[in-house]
Amino acid sequence: YGGGVIGRYCDQPEMFPGVAHFHTMRISQPAGKFYTSEYLKQLCTLWEFRGSGITNMHGSTGDIVWIGTTTPQLEEIFFELTHTFNQDLGGSGSNLRTPSDCIGSARCEYACYDTQALCHTLTNDYQDELHRPAFPYKFKFKFDGCPNCCVASIARSDMSFIGTWKDDIRIDQKAVKAYVGGEYAPNAGAHSGRDWGKFDIQKEVVNLCPTGCMRFEGGKLEINNRECTRCMH
Repeated sequence: YGGGVIGRYCDQPEMFPGVAHFHTMRISQPAGKFYTSEYLKQLCTLWEFRGSGITNMHGSTGDIVWIGTTTPQLEEIFFELTHTFNQDLGGSGSNLRTPSDCIGSARCEYACYDTQALCHTLTNDYQDELHRPAFPYKFKFKFDGCPNCCVASIARSDMSFIGTWKDDIRIDQKAVKAYVGGEYAPNAGAHSGRDWGKFDIQKEVVNLCPTGCMRFEGGKLEINNRECTRCMH
């Protein structure tokens, strides 16, 4: 099973026979982590029958994590996963970990590429590296559809795929003027519970730009595209 099963053994099996083995299994999650309720029910039923019933949805690597089963159950679980559910094990240990992505263009307007397609493709391409640890240390791919970095690819992976847009940034000056004038609720109304005072574009937008590439003069917002790192803040 390679990286899909993490062996856990008790140091005192005679004293604690109920947890003499307590292996962890990693189940490869689908791209974007989309499930049907029926599929989740089937997985939980299998794990209740052959394991402890304890799950982790999901680990920081990704993966459905099943915590606690015995050695004789491993082959039974693996057979059921692959033959009945068409589902594979994920990666753990010193190998490629299961690639993980954000929900991408399926649900998010900010996605700049199809994260799910790329994640699914590379998961299949590197299935052997997922199953058979061959590296000196773990290695992670993560796919962010935009620089908002919802799966924390920079912080949590070794190879980040981050979507961004091409060409210069387009600015709707009419919309900017309406936003500054109070026609639109700041932060999409997220902080409407208190009176925060009049919106200040200089203080709340321009001055917060990490590279200082923005300015607001004469009622117009300008961006120096060469200095913009497209951070999405």
